[in-house]
Amino acid sequence: MGGLNRSVLVWLFVAAVVSGCGGGESTGQSPQQKSDASKGTASESTLPDGAEKLVGRWAHYDVVAYEDVSMKTLIISTGFADIEMRDGELWNRMRFCHADMANNQKLNITMSDAATSAIVPIDTVLNLDEANGSLQVNRPATPTGIGIKLADPANEKLPTDPADPRIFDADGDGKPGVTSSIGLADGSTGEIYIARREIFEYNLTQESPDELVGAITDSSEQLVVGANNPVFLAQSQWKQIEDPQRNPVIWKRVDSTWDCARLASERAALFPPQPEVDW
Repeated sequence: MGGLNRSVLVWLFVAAVVSGCGGGESTGQSPQQKSDASKGTASESTLPDGAEKLVGRWAHYDVVAYEDVSMKTLIISTGFADIEMRDGELWNRMRFCHADMANNQKLNITMSDAATSAIVPIDTVLNLDEANGSLQVNRPATPTGIGIKLADPANEKLPTDPADPRIFDADGDGKPGVTSSIGLADGSTGEIYIARREIFEYNLTQESPDELVGAITDSSEQLVVGANNPVFLAQSQWKQIEDPQRNPVIWKRVDSTWDCARLASERAALFPPQPEVDW
């Protein structure tokens, strides 16, 4: 495995693996209220002019940048941001398709699409404003669990016990939590099993009728619930770099029929090339 010190570095990176895929639990709506919310009309709302034109499906891309004394990392995720009008408010539904990871330690870190799509935020109301003639869109920070069932995701503490009964196999691979695979420079491999609380916020500006751009703020938390090698069991938390330029978000309008397969095939036409850890 390249020695204990190297293995600890590996885990420090893995601690950030799914942060960029973010999730959200609204604390002000019950599941029944959310599922029963009826669609409203623009005339009923007090939204900024033109906000109703945001309704539809948007392909989503974001990058979360992390670093500590040992490693620099990027988590790049893609998926869909659907916007609906309900009772005069714009609601956002996030779904995630794929995540890529880059680092400066020559480590190959991957997470399956099944694990990425296991991040299922609840719908949440968007905050909208207007500045300098452009719509400003805020998706507020709304915590959600992945690989763990939290009754109160916003306030309930993440457990410290990997055997906590709330932990479950979210990606369906027969292992607890969600799985991240690690490939080391010497050719050896490993697996980490993780439970997380995803916490993220988007701030976006409408650049054109079909594009929103901005930045993501991430403060997710994580628990290692297992590994196929004990050297990967160290607990650690990464912190996001506080630089909006390193944490970009892009939403591009697409047809309602788009799915994850089409997004994967047309990703290069929509979004920038994969970024590198270049700082």
